[in-house]
Amino acid sequence: QVQLVESGGGLVQTGGSLRLSCAASGRTFSRYVMGWFRQAPGKERQFVAAISATGYTTYYANSVKGRFSISRDNAKNTVYLQMNSLKPEDTAAYYCAADSSRRTIGGTDRREYDYWGQGTQVTVSS
Repeated sequence: QVQLVESGGGLVQTGGSLRLSCAASGRTFSRYVMGWFRQAPGKERQFVAAISATGYTTYYANSVKGRFSISRDNAKNTVYLQMNSLKPEDTAAYYCAADSSRRTIGGTDRREYDYWGQGTQVTVSS
């Protein structure tokens, strides 16, 4: 069983930055692909970024490429999402997720991820 707890969300102006953190329980964190997803009101949950178990490989949605950066610290059981140049369309609840079946990134489908955090709200004002 893996428990994920996100933090770091908040209100920021357009062009600003935020850093989300996701702390994971359990000793097998370093074996999992980790991902970030987001969900705006009335919309489906969408993929944002993923990182392999070792941290060597990352993958981003086109909408955030060049602005967001995912990283992980396996010694601290934590994955991060650095968000720069934020836009109003980035406003959403952001969720951390773990794919316990893989060490390398499989894809962007949220159904591949079997553990989820409770989410943290990011609001970007124009």
